[in-house]
Amino acid sequence: MTEHANQHRNHGLLVIGASQSGVALAGSLRALGWEEPITLLGEEDHRPYQRPALSKDFLQDKVDKEKLIFRARQYWDDHRIEVVQGERIERIEKNPDGSGTAHAASGREFSFDRLALTVGARARRLELDGNDLDGVLYLRNADDALELKAQMPSAEHLVVIGGGFIGLEAAASAHAMGKQVTVLEVGPRLIGRAVGEETSQFFLDAHRAAGIDVQLGVQLSRIVGEDGHVTRIELGDGTLVPADIVLVGIGVVPNTELAEAMGLECENGIRVDEYALASDGHTVAIGDCANMPNPIPGAPADERLRLESVNNAVEHAKVAAYSLTGRREEYRSIPWFWSNQGSHKLQIAGLSVGHDRTVVRRDGSDGKLCVLYYREGRLIAADCVNSGVDFLDVKAALTKGLTVPADEASDTDRRLKEMAVAGSPAPLSSTPRS
Repeated sequence: MTEHANQHRNHGLLVIGASQSGVALAGSLRALGWEEPITLLGEEDHRPYQRPALSKDFLQDKVDKEKLIFRARQYWDDHRIEVVQGERIERIEKNPDGSGTAHAASGREFSFDRLALTVGARARRLELDGNDLDGVLYLRNADDALELKAQMPSAEHLVVIGGGFIGLEAAASAHAMGKQVTVLEVGPRLIGRAVGEETSQFFLDAHRAAGIDVQLGVQLSRIVGEDGHVTRIELGDGTLVPADIVLVGIGVVPNTELAEAMGLECENGIRVDEYALASDGHTVAIGDCANMPNPIPGAPADERLRLESVNNAVEHAKVAAYSLTGRREEYRSIPWFWSNQGSHKLQIAGLSVGHDRTVVRRDGSDGKLCVLYYREGRLIAADCVNSGVDFLDVKAALTKGLTVPADEASDTDRRLKEMAVAGSPAPLSSTPRS
């Protein structure tokens, strides 16, 4: 291969990571009138795609691969965005002005004037004897989902290790496909780091009522197999749980290796300021890989977090796009999240960590719940299950800096937006979602 063929000479912006945040950044820049070349580079052999459906509709064959693709090829051509697939960057040489060259494992080189890291996070690996057996799977990307789909038809028993969002979504999907499903959670409750006790209990009751065996506070001893394939899981008390597939969902680890090698500050992600700029003042880092100042109005200036959500990827990309065009726009947005688990839809607005009071709204209808979280008398978040109206009302109130008096909030005969009033900001607290 000649040097010319080996060298990618298209300068401008290099976006490493064809993720939700990478796609959003490229689109935002073109919308702002950015005229420089943009290269969107991903290490997977897939066109940029959406991840949320992997554990739900895609797993159940309700949507096909094409439905997950972000944009038609014509879009990339029309917007002059070069999409590169199947290239893994191993090393980056960077100059003081922010330009440099990225070196791929294939030998290709990608020169850039500015760099964006949208490298996301990877599934946390399970450290347990037998974790290398066939049938022990993870669900983070399209290849993971394709492997899980390929093994599902011949499987009768699915065991999910981890009672977080991905694990519960996949468990509900597999149960809907007629599988015997067991969820093993080492903690005392489901989704323990993301929602409060009332919401955890709601989903525990709902999944058990649907026929899913959910076990909390378990100790895992080892994964047992025959002929190289998983057959069961042994618990700490000696119980053997049948398993044709073990799906591990125990969180993610931000991909910071490239950033660390470049000398960028990293701590539970790549540290960025309120403008999405990394510690070198030139590189932007956004999405799941970024550790940012708490964006909620009124939060302490030194409070930082890492958010994993589609909404954050898109909103953070807009802030980074402004930075790259020379404009400074702070990230001030109310985080929100969602999770579809079987017939139940959970929507979360704000961040509940640090709350000192909860108010529960129930109107007596089955499968509907809203839990409001307060700190020092001020509304800071809500978990809304099958209650889209409450979610929208809370999200709007938080965005406008309003609160809902806690003594009135449980009255389901009134809309929350009817009760919303101005309130003095209280210090907010949060922890990383990882």
